Amino acid sequence: MTALPDSTTGSHGEPGWAIPDHLLSVAEYAALGEPDSGFTELVEGRLVMSPSPKRRHNKALYALARQLESQLPEHLEFIQDIDVDLGLVPPGEPGFARRPDLIIALREAGDRIDAEDTMYHADDVVVVVEIVSPGSKRTDYVTKHGEYADAGIPHYWIVDLSEPVSLVACHQAGELGYQDAPAMTVEFTAAEPFPVKLDLGRLLS
Repeated sequence: MTALPDSTTGSHGEPGWAIPDHLLSVAEYAALGEPDSGFTELVEGRLVMSPSPKRRHNKALYALARQLESQLPEHLEFIQDIDVDLGLVPPGEPGFARRPDLIIALREAGDRIDAEDTMYHADDVVVVVEIVSPGSKRTDYVTKHGEYADAGIPHYWIVDLSEPVSLVACHQAGELGYQDAPAMTVEFTAAEPFPVKLDLGRLLS
């Protein structure tokens, strides 16, 4: 491919990037590696650059992960900030790869990914979680809502840190895509895909 990392280096000596001159497949995107700062996602073959998350965002993500850790069944695990191939197009075509704030995925999928040094696929993921940041509201509530539903990910949780902190739980409803539950504040409880209780008020405390 022509859009491989070039010989330039970033501020910490990492390889720099050549600018892609064509729409990328997921495999080509994976071959690019990590940027010098922030992170990227792939949308219809185009790189989308995002800045590194702010302290408030990271604090809430860590608090959420801590609450989840003791409640996950044995066959599931959570992973933060990792690429997922949404599988919305055939291999080799301009693809879609998102980097959710957190996923809850099948533990056995992690073994495969470690062994093969590959990316999570949408069908490995049970829950995808995004924490709304300034500038990401429409992306999280509309764009990613549609993409994750089309990818067949069973559950999508949108955590909004605007006061009061809230969580909208979306679940697959057949041909309708996601059905969204009313936003919950103070405490989020659910029986599916596993029994869970989250103290939303503690995400920023």
